[in-house]
Amino acid sequence: MQEYKLFINGEWTESGTGETFDDINPATLELIGKIHKASDEDVKSAIDSAQEAFDAWSSTPAPQRAKILFSAARMLEERKEELSRILTTEMGKVLKEARGDVQEAIDIAYYAAGEGRRLFGETTPSELPDKFCMTLRRPIGVVGLITPWNFPIAIPAWKIMPALVAGNTLVLKPASDTPIMSIELVKILAEAGLPKGVLNLVMGEGGIVGSAIVHSKKIRAISFTGSLETGKQILGEAAKDMKRVSLELGGKNPIIVMDDANLDLAIDGIIWGAFGTTGQRCTAASRVIVHEKILSSLQKKLIERARKFRLGNGLLGNTDVGPVINSSQLQKIAKYVEIGKNEGARLELGGKAVKPLPGYFFEPTIFTDVSPDMRIAREEIFGPVVSLLSAGSLDEAILIANSVEYGLSSSIYTENLKNAFKAIEKIEAGITYINASTIGAEIHLPFGGVKSTGNGTREAGTTAIEEFTELKTVYIDYSGKLQKAQIDIE
Repeated sequence: MQEYKLFINGEWTESGTGETFDDINPATLELIGKIHKASDEDVKSAIDSAQEAFDAWSSTPAPQRAKILFSAARMLEERKEELSRILTTEMGKVLKEARGDVQEAIDIAYYAAGEGRRLFGETTPSELPDKFCMTLRRPIGVVGLITPWNFPIAIPAWKIMPALVAGNTLVLKPASDTPIMSIELVKILAEAGLPKGVLNLVMGEGGIVGSAIVHSKKIRAISFTGSLETGKQILGEAAKDMKRVSLELGGKNPIIVMDDANLDLAIDGIIWGAFGTTGQRCTAASRVIVHEKILSSLQKKLIERARKFRLGNGLLGNTDVGPVINSSQLQKIAKYVEIGKNEGARLELGGKAVKPLPGYFFEPTIFTDVSPDMRIAREEIFGPVVSLLSAGSLDEAILIANSVEYGLSSSIYTENLKNAFKAIEKIEAGITYINASTIGAEIHLPFGGVKSTGNGTREAGTTAIEEFTELKTVYIDYSGKLQKAQIDIE
């Protein structure tokens, strides 16, 4: 059985603990690797390595840093199919979605590399004569990256690529359920020419590895994607050292379907949003708010479509829905199904773990007669469970959409332009789709949400560099005399 080591200061290193943990295929429960478990001292070594590498890396011209990212992007392209199959084996999502995951990593690598010649600042006239004013972007320093299991190469790449091109050095902690994809990404970046110490990789328990990253005074910024509760803890601890923190913490995303919608198109979007990646996306469509005039017909068609899904190993060509990530998640989903039934929602489809299959499979599940105050309509389940809610008008639908603490993604299906623009204006979310599902972000646009979804930061797109840079304002006075802004203008 292959063992996977830590990556510290450009070397693959055994853990100081001598301990490993198992990486399991969630579709077959087969052991696919043993992962070295980092100790607190291992994390400190990784952080020290990143700190030592910072001066040289941040002093390297950004276009030169970008060349390494361009090389990595080409390597990712060449290995796309191989990486996709590894990803499906490790995480479980069906192969076509795994290819999309890898493609996101390719896309952000190219996009961030392009920013190597676009680390733009601003120039503006001074209010005083013979004085020049501008802004520029500087790297923050050593950055800690903590990533989840559901997009095991895309999300690490979303963070790594812009952070590197901006001149930061990094310590990455991937999710313990899917570390191999981060290992493969780090291998590619090292092969592309990334200097020693610039990117370090440590695996292990959040309470040890994640905590050591969060509490280190040498870490100047943290980028975290994961649960709301963990995000709150990180934000509170990081505030003690005034660290920069970027959080993406999940969602309870609505699709509104109006009575004038293209019903078949809407159902396509609901299916993709609710059951794509087995519902294990922060952008998953877990609530469908349907105009009461079409609720009955939509419900019937949706159940007919979902009933036909084939569950199984994502590497098999006939599989529609793969497994959930682990036993704990399987139990959590089953618990929420019982909560929904006890609250009075009607279970129309699914609701059970699939026993004949060896892995962690849960049936696509549809609840009807759901009210906005039910827990299944308010709390993130992170599984193949969707709730149908009824609304008598667009105003009521938007009120229901906004009634939860999250605000990541949203969608409306309508043929009425006024409805579409009202939804754009009134829905409390960082992303709104018109006549498309809640999933499918493109990397050249900012990604993130409002309310408890995060703390106001955005990843990717035009804001990718902002997350990992400090803004410096520069004044150059060539007047040869002391000038005082505000005081000297009369």
